[in-house]
Amino acid sequence: MKSLFMVGFAGVLAFAAMAQEATNGAASAAGVMRSRLTASTVRLSDARKRIADEKIPLTQTLSGAEQSLSDLRREYDAVKRQSDSSTLEMAALRNEIKARETERNYLASLLGEYARNFETRLHISELENYKEIVEAARGAQEKLSDDPLSAFDSQLRLMFVSMARLEEMSGGLKFQGGASADDGIVRQGRYLLLGPVAYFASDDGTLAGIANQRVGSLIPVVESCSDPALSAMTKTTVVKDEGLIPFDASLGNARKIEAIKETVVQHFLKGGAVMWPILLLLSCALLVVILKWISLAFVRLPRAKILAELLGALRAKDNARVLTLTGQMRGMTGRMLRAGAEVLDQPRELIEEAMFEKMLDAKASLNRFLPFVAVAAACAPLLGLLGTVTGIISTFNLMTVFGSGDVKMLSSGISEALITTEYGLYVAIPCVLMHAFLSRKAKGLADKMEQIAVKFMCEVGKV
Repeated sequence: MKSLFMVGFAGVLAFAAMAQEATNGAASAAGVMRSRLTASTVRLSDARKRIADEKIPLTQTLSGAEQSLSDLRREYDAVKRQSDSSTLEMAALRNEIKARETERNYLASLLGEYARNFETRLHISELENYKEIVEAARGAQEKLSDDPLSAFDSQLRLMFVSMARLEEMSGGLKFQGGASADDGIVRQGRYLLLGPVAYFASDDGTLAGIANQRVGSLIPVVESCSDPALSAMTKTTVVKDEGLIPFDASLGNARKIEAIKETVVQHFLKGGAVMWPILLLLSCALLVVILKWISLAFVRLPRAKILAELLGALRAKDNARVLTLTGQMRGMTGRMLRAGAEVLDQPRELIEEAMFEKMLDAKASLNRFLPFVAVAAACAPLLGLLGTVTGIISTFNLMTVFGSGDVKMLSSGISEALITTEYGLYVAIPCVLMHAFLSRKAKGLADKMEQIAVKFMCEVGKV
C-alpha cells in the first residue's frame, strides 16, 4: 500500500514538472508570436500605404480602359450595323442581278424566236442573202452567258435587217441570185419579190417565171408560164422594174392542182396490175347485163285478147281451138300453154306436170347469167382491196429502202394503192344495182307466167 502511494506521489511530481515546462514554453512561444505580429503589422501598414499610393493611378488607368472599351463597343456596333446593311444590300443586289439575268434570258429567247420565225418566213430565194446573219442570230443563245453583248448585237442586227426588208418589200424587193429550171441547170439572174411570190428572170434570157421551192432541193425552181406571152411579160417586168406581171391569187395552188390532173387512162394505169382483172370483170359483167337486158326486154307474153279467147275455148271444151291458139303464141308462155294444151285429154296432174316442166325451163332461162353479175359485184371490191394491199406493201418496201422523210412520195404511193379500191367500187355498185333490177324483172316475168298457168288450170278444172 505504501509502495503504491509512493508511485502515485512520484507521478504527481513528474506531471507538475512537465506542466511547469509547458508553461515556460508557452511564454516563450507567445513572445515569438508577439514579435511576429508586430512585424506583420508593420508590413501590413507598409502594404496599405503602397496600396493607397497605387490605387489612384490604377483607378485612373481602369477608367481610361473602360472608356476605351466603351468606344470600341460603339465602333463595333457601328461596324456591325454597317456589315448588316452591306449584307442586305448584297442580297438585294444579287436578287437584282438575278432578275436582270432573267430579263436578259427572256429577251434573248424572244429575239431567238423572232429569228426562227424570220427564217421560216423567208422565201427560198432569199435564204442565201440572209444566211450569215441568220446563222449568227441562231448561235447567239449559245454564247449568251460568255459574251452577252455580242449575242444581243447579232440578234438586234437581224431585227434591224428584217425591218429594213419590210420597208423595201413595200415596192418590191429586188436582188441577184440563182435558180434552176426543170432540167436542173442553175442559172444566175434577178429576182423580184412581191409579197409571197418571187419572179425570176435569168441573165441569159432563157428562163423566166415564178420561183418556188421543191422538196429535197435548196435551189429555187422556176416554173415557166404556160403562155409564152406571160413569160415575156415576167421577164420584162423583172429586168426593167416596170410593166405588167402575171399573178396567181392561189399562191401556186392552182398550178399544183393543174399539175396533178390526169386523164382516165393515166388514172387507170396508176392502179397497177390488179386493174386489168377488174377491167376484165367489168367488161364481162357489162356484156352480160346488156345481153340479159335485151333478152328480158324481148320476152313475149300473150296479149289479153288472145288469152281471153284461149280461156273461152277451154270453157267451151274446144280442144282443137285451144291447140290452134296456143300454137299462135310465141315465147316461153306460149310453149308452156302449148304443153298443157297437148295433154288436155289427160288427167289434171299430168297437165300440171307438163306445164310445170316448161315453167322451170322458163325460170332457168330467165335467171341464166344473173349469178355471174352477183359474183362480179362481190369480187370487184375484193380485187380492189387486193390491189390496195399490194400497193401499200410496195410503199412500205420503198420506205424500208429510202426512209420516210418524203411525205409526198408516201402519200402518192398510198393514193395510187387506193385506186384499185376505187375502181372496184365503181364496178361493184352498178353490178349490185343491175343484178337487183334484172332479178326483179325476171321474177316479174316468172310471176306473170305462173299467173297465166293458174288461170289455165282453173279453166281446166272447171271442164
